[in-house]
Amino acid sequence: MKVLMEKEAEEFLEKNNLPIARRRIVNTKEEALEYIKKIKFPVVLKVTNQLHKTEVKGVRVNVNSYNFNNEFDELKKISKKILVQEYIPGKQLIIGIIKDPTFNHVIMFGFGGIFVEIFKDISFRICPITKKDAKEMIKEIKTYKILQGVRGEKPINFDQLENTLVKVSEIAMKNKNIKELDINPLIANEKEVKIVDARIIFE
Repeated sequence: MKVLMEKEAEEFLEKNNLPIARRRIVNTKEEALEYIKKIKFPVVLKVTNQLHKTEVKGVRVNVNSYNFNNEFDELKKISKKILVQEYIPGKQLIIGIIKDPTFNHVIMFGFGGIFVEIFKDISFRICPITKKDAKEMIKEIKTYKILQGVRGEKPINFDQLENTLVKVSEIAMKNKNIKELDINPLIANEKEVKIVDARIIFE
C-alpha cells in the first residue's frame, strides 16, 4: 500500500489536469515572504508533518501581513516545514473515490471541510461519470441551494465543478490501483473551483 499525502497527492492530481491551489513548501519565514510576493496576501499556512492538521491547529486561514509573523512562528513549533498556499474564499466541498468490492470505483460528492462528518450530505455514482451524472450528483445534496447562492451571494461555478467531478472519475479508470482518493476541501466560488487538500491511497 502506498499513501500520497497533501503535496504528493496534489502533484499527482495536477498532472491529471485538475485545478490545484498555488502552493509551496518553505523552511524559513524569508522563503515564505518571497513566495507570497507572487501569490499575494492573504494566504493559508499549514504544517506538513500531520495527518489531521486541524486537530493540532496546524492550519491558519486568511493570514495577512499583520498576523503573518505570529502565525508562522506558532506553526514552526509544530513543523519544520510550512506549506504556503493561496487563500481562496468560497464553499468547502468534498470529492472522494472509494474502491468498492461490488461496484469497483465509486465517486462521492458533498459538502466538505470540517463539517463533512456532521452533515453527511453526500451523493454517489459508479465511475466513470458523465457531465450529466455530475449535474445530478450536485443537485442531489441537501445543501445544493447554498451552492446556488443565498442572501445575495453569487452561485458557484457549476461548469468547473462538473468538469472536476468528471476528471476525478476518469482518474479512477486510469489508475485501477487507487483504493481511496480524498479531495477535502475543494473550494468553489463564482469564478473557479480549486483543490486545497488531498490524499490518495494506492493498493
